[in-house]
Amino acid sequence: MRAGRAPAAAAAIWEGGGRRVTEPERLALELGRERRKQQMLENSIFELRSTVTELEKSLNSTENEDNEWKTRYETQVEWNKQLERQINILRDKVELIHGNPTDKRSLVHTFDKMPVGSLKEVLKQLEEEKKILQNQLQDCELRLKQEAKAYHKVNDERRLYLSEILQTSAKPKIVEKKKTDALTGKREKQILR
Repeated sequence: MRAGRAPAAAAAIWEGGGRRVTEPERLALELGRERRKQQMLENSIFELRSTVTELEKSLNSTENEDNEWKTRYETQVEWNKQLERQINILRDKVELIHGNPTDKRSLVHTFDKMPVGSLKEVLKQLEEEKKILQNQLQDCELRLKQEAKAYHKVNDERRLYLSEILQTSAKPKIVEKKKTDALTGKREKQILR
C-alpha cells in the first residue's frame, strides 16, 4: 500500500445525511455536478452568441439608417448653399435699388426712365422675395438642425450597439476560459489525490 492513499476498505466516506458513500459513488456525484455546470455554461454561451447575432443584425440596420441620414444631411446642406446664393443675389439687387455708390450713374439712368410707381412696385416685389427666401432659409436651417440631432442620436445608438457587441462577444471567451480552467483544475486535483 502506498503512503497517502487509503485502503480499499476505508474508501467509503460519510456524507452529510449519515449515508455512507463509496469512492466511485462520490466520483459519480461529482461528475454529475460537473456535467450540469458544463451544460449551464454551454447554454450560457449559446445565449450570448445568439445575443451577439441579434446585436449585429441591429447594428447592420442602424448602419443603413445611418447612411440614409447622412445622405439626407448632405442633400440639405447643398440645398442650403443654393438658397444662400439666391439670398446673396437678391441682396445685391436690393443694394442696387437702394443705391450702390460704385454703379450709381448707370443705375440712375436705368431707374430715371422708370416711373415712380414702377420703382416702388419693383422695390416692394424684391423685398417680398427677400422675406420669402429668408423664411425658407430659416425653415431649412431648422430642418437641418433637427436632422443633425437625429443623425447624432442614431450614431450614438450605433456606438452603443457596437460596444454591447464587443462586450457580449468577449463574454463567451471568458466563460470558455473559465470552463477550461475549471476542468484543468479538477484534473489537477484528481492527479494530486
